[in-house]
Amino acid sequence: MKEKAQIMDKAAMERGITRISHEILERNKGTDDLIIVGIYRRGIPLAEKIAKKIMEIEHEEVPVGEIDVSSYRDDIEDRETARENMTKPDIDITGKKVVLVDDVLYTGRTIRAAMDALIDIGRPKLIQLAVLIDRGHRELPIRADYVGKNVPTSHSEIVNVNLDEVDGKTGVYILED
Repeated sequence: MKEKAQIMDKAAMERGITRISHEILERNKGTDDLIIVGIYRRGIPLAEKIAKKIMEIEHEEVPVGEIDVSSYRDDIEDRETARENMTKPDIDITGKKVVLVDDVLYTGRTIRAAMDALIDIGRPKLIQLAVLIDRGHRELPIRADYVGKNVPTSHSEIVNVNLDEVDGKTGVYILED
């Protein structure tokens, strides 16, 4: 795979996170009963960045959970290890407003798996979705409530989100063969 284009640099990503954070606060009328849950891998540092930005804006701490949905995916074989996916299970999501965070929304299958995992853990009041990149091509009827950037792509392209915490650099790139 080769890099076709950089579509967001660090500053653009920070602006997207700031906008998402403001929209979350506006739609939820503040931070009451709000929990942010990052989807493993890059959703976790993005969730932490959103929580940090909300703290800067509202001076209120929002709990951040982490979830690994790999065993809930419908495109894997081994489901025997399922149901041990919340890496921060000490957060009670029952009756709470949960904002799921991921880096890229594409087919919707990861988000469906995340919702299944959350519902196995508790019964949230509502689930909202925040993504840094929405690239379209849904296979399931799922849409993001909060989007950093809409990026129309072809099926042959890959959107690669890089974060300092995971990749040692920050930016969003389109890759192609």
